[in-house]
Amino acid sequence: MPQHNGGDLLVALLRDLGVDTVFGVVSVHNLPLVEATGRDLRFVPVRHEATAVNAADGHGRARGGIGCALTSTGTGAGNAAGSLIESLATGSRVLHVTGQIDSRHLGAGRGYIHETRDQLGMLRAVSAHAATVPDAARAARVLRDAADQLLGPAGGPASVEWPIDLQYAPQDPAALPAARPTPPPVRPAPD
Repeated sequence: MPQHNGGDLLVALLRDLGVDTVFGVVSVHNLPLVEATGRDLRFVPVRHEATAVNAADGHGRARGGIGCALTSTGTGAGNAAGSLIESLATGSRVLHVTGQIDSRHLGAGRGYIHETRDQLGMLRAVSAHAATVPDAARAARVLRDAADQLLGPAGGPASVEWPIDLQYAPQDPAALPAARPTPPPVRPAPD
């Protein structure tokens, strides 16, 4: 039996969220995610990251659920920014998972294969929630936190940047934390 990796962990989360279709750009920085979603769900390849987010947004809205977009790192994540702003402005629920360079090179500023200075800062500016998978042991928690944000009352996109070496790291999809209880919607006080 093959070893599970980050792609299998993402599939487990998406199934838990009721997501059966993922839109994205195939890249060397997201292959484990693309391969797993293509094998176990429906992966729709697109030619531009903005298209991936727009398609995920529309698909999620049309189904009354969450959309999912996969993008590449650096310029690819930047290409998704305008579409993420649309999702942020409307409160639509889009899980945006973008690749990232090898974790050992993060923050070094050496221009390592599509490295973008402060990619996380850019994602925070255009998403309701943004986080980095810091190591393989915390990947499941980072994904669940993003999902919990999506399911909260405010909505909006949640972006996760995932270093490629950590996507390939062994994972146990059964170890995905349970969803936190969704808080009730805030209602205005009666006059």
